Amino acid sequence: MTFHIGAEAGDIAETVLMPGDPYRAKWAAEKFLTDAKLVNEVRGMLGFTGTYKGNRVTIQGSGMGMPSISIYVNELIKDFDVKTLIRIGSCGAMQENIALRDVIIAMSTTSVTTPSSTIFRELNFAPTADYGLLRAAADAAEKIDVGVHVGGIYSSDTFYDERPDLNKEMTRHGILGVEMEAAELYTLAARYQRRALAIMTVSDHLITGDTLPADQRERSFGDMVEIALEAAFA
Repeated sequence: MTFHIGAEAGDIAETVLMPGDPYRAKWAAEKFLTDAKLVNEVRGMLGFTGTYKGNRVTIQGSGMGMPSISIYVNELIKDFDVKTLIRIGSCGAMQENIALRDVIIAMSTTSVTTPSSTIFRELNFAPTADYGLLRAAADAAEKIDVGVHVGGIYSSDTFYDERPDLNKEMTRHGILGVEMEAAELYTLAARYQRRALAIMTVSDHLITGDTLPADQRERSFGDMVEIALEAAFA
């Protein structure tokens, strides 16, 4: 057990999918895993372990923002020796050709700061995905009837952003979408030499202002979870 994960040794699989919302972890485990077992509920951050096509996998909530996912990723790697971590979540689109419900696979992430920034000091570290996972996810996405985009994203420190000028520059430089966790995930994976990828479903659009109603978000996230699982075990 750790401070934030109440699982016993052996309860956590080597492959972990990480939605921000613990109830989305519950939904994904019930929908996609066989014999899913609750292995963590500390602070209500639910985690489940089961199998997908015979492969053990854990789906563990990460909370919102880079400080929160940093806690769980550190503990999953250091205490449970997790090898593969895939973020599954929502994001806001930043390009006109991206539609609601499309899937974005993050090749790289841009950020203003992360919990790891003090380590690098003046260095601008470039967090990137594991290429094997990235390629496998792109291949898996081609087999599903869903719009898919692969490229750079922006990991923001703030949900209620008051920097429209910064968003404008992100769009101008081809950033596909904005979320709040991937930059720290990729940085920690690089530090500990693990595989990491972030796959997001577009739930909002920063340019058009369109947004998915709450009751449609969960139904639209199935493609993303399937892509993540197929990529993990390709």
